[in-house]
Amino acid sequence: MVKQEAHPQEAQLVAKILGFRDDPLSFVLFSFPWGQPGSPLEHHKGPRQWQLDALRDIRNHILANHAAISQGDIPHLMQMARASGRGIGKSAFLAWIALWLFCTLPSSTVIVSANTENQLKSTTFPEIRKWATMSLMTRWFEHQIMSLHPAAWLVASLKNTTKYDDAYWYIQAKLWSDENPDAYAGPHSQMGMAVLFDEASGIPANIWPVANGYFTDRTSHRLWIAISNPRNPSGEFFECFHKNRERWNHAKIDGRSVVENDPEVYENIIRRYGEDSDEARVEVYGEFPRQGDENFISRGEVEDAVARELVPDTGAPLLMGVDPARMGMDKAVIWFRKGADARSIDPIIHPKCTTGQLAQYCASAIDKYHPDHVFIESDGIGGPVIELLQKDGYKITPVFVSHKAQEPQHYYLHRTEIWGRMREWIPTACLPVHDDLVTDLSTMRYLVNTKGQNALWPKEKMKREGFGSPDYADALAMTFSRNVSRLDSMTARRRKSRVAKNVNYDIFT
Repeated sequence: MVKQEAHPQEAQLVAKILGFRDDPLSFVLFSFPWGQPGSPLEHHKGPRQWQLDALRDIRNHILANHAAISQGDIPHLMQMARASGRGIGKSAFLAWIALWLFCTLPSSTVIVSANTENQLKSTTFPEIRKWATMSLMTRWFEHQIMSLHPAAWLVASLKNTTKYDDAYWYIQAKLWSDENPDAYAGPHSQMGMAVLFDEASGIPANIWPVANGYFTDRTSHRLWIAISNPRNPSGEFFECFHKNRERWNHAKIDGRSVVENDPEVYENIIRRYGEDSDEARVEVYGEFPRQGDENFISRGEVEDAVARELVPDTGAPLLMGVDPARMGMDKAVIWFRKGADARSIDPIIHPKCTTGQLAQYCASAIDKYHPDHVFIESDGIGGPVIELLQKDGYKITPVFVSHKAQEPQHYYLHRTEIWGRMREWIPTACLPVHDDLVTDLSTMRYLVNTKGQNALWPKEKMKREGFGSPDYADALAMTFSRNVSRLDSMTARRRKSRVAKNVNYDIFT
C-alpha cells in the first residue's frame, strides 16, 4: 500500500472543515461539487427543500445544546424521524450526516443500519461511499468493506496537534439480529455519536432500545435519525409520529413536493391504485398505510373512532371490563363501555398491584359507577380477584380467554373471539384520545391457522416482538365477552349501587 502523506493545502482544508462541526448545512454546501460542470452534481444546485429544513433543525439543536451546557444543563439527544414517499433522497441525506460528523468531529462514531442486510450493503452504505468519494475530503478516508476510517496521515496530523483518539473514529455499517438484539450494542463516543436508520419502518422494535444505549455520553453532538417509507402502521418508527411524537423531531414528506422529481411517476401510482389507497399513501404522500398485513384492526378505523362525535345511548348497559396484571408484571386496567361510548369514563390503571388491591380497586369502581355488568379475565390473578369480589356480594362474570371460541368456525380461542366482536364494533365506536389504547388496538397481530381460524398473537409473543402488552385494549375487549341486554326505563330506575343480579344478558334483544 502506498503511504499517504498530507497535501500542502490539506491543513487549510482540515481547518475549514473542522469549523463546520456545529453546522451540517454549511458543511454540505461547501463539501460537494454542486453545479460544477462535469461533476455528478452538475445539474444540482444544492440540497432539496426538505433536506435544507432538516439540516437547519440539526444545527439549531446543537446550538441549543451549547447554550444549555454553558448554563450547566444537560444537552439533549437529537431524535429526528422522516417519513416520505419514494425517491426523495433519503439515503443521500443520511450519507451527508455520516460524513459531516466524521469529518468535523475527529474521534466521533457513526453507526448506520437499515431494514435488511441487502438494503444496507447494496444501497445505504454504497451511498455513503459515493458521497465520500465525491467530496473535497476524498483523501481523508480509508475504505473497508462495511466501514470508513480516517486515513493514516490525517490521524497522525491531528494527533500531533490536538491529541485526538482514533479508536472509535469511524463510520460503520452495522447489522442487527432480531433473535439476539443485544448483539447490536456497541461503543460510545464522548466526542460525537450518530445512529442512522435507513428504511427504519422495517427495523424491529426490540432493536430500538438497544440503539438508544449508544447515547449515554453527555455530548452536544448526539443524533438519532430514522428515515423511511412508512410501510408499517405499527412499530417504533410509526410511534415516532404518534405515541412518542413529543420526543421526536418528525415530518412527513410528499414525494411530489420534490421539484426535481418527475410528477408523472407519482400520478401513475395514484391512477393505478386510487387516491386513498395504501400504495398511494406510502409511495407518494409519505403517510402510513391504514392496515398492515398482520394487523387485526386497522389504524385508520381506530383513529376514526377517536375523532367520531359522541352520541349518547341512554338505553345501552354500562359494562366494566378488567384486565388483571400478569403476575404483577403488567398493568391492571379497568375500562368502561356504554354502547358505542368507551370515552366518557376514564380508564382506571394500577401497575403492579396485588390480588387484594385489585379487588379493592374493582369494588370502588363498581360502587362509584354502578355498572350493569362486570367482566374480569379469570386467568392468572383474575380468579382470586373474582372470588374476593363475589365473597363481598358483587356479581362478576369470569372471562376464560384461553377457552375455545363459541364460534370455532371463525376464531381459535375466546380471546380472539372477543377481539373480533370489538373489531366489528370499532366502525361505530367513540374512543378517547388515549395513545396507549390506540397503539394497543392498532398493533395487535394475528394469523390464520391451518383450520382457517383467526388467532391473536399471545401477550408473551407481542412483548417478545417489542410491541408491549396490550393491557388497555384487553380490558376494553372484556366488555365484549357476553351479550348484554339493553336497558328499558324501568330497568334503569331499578339499578342498585352494585351490579344487578338475575338479569338476562343479551345485548341484541
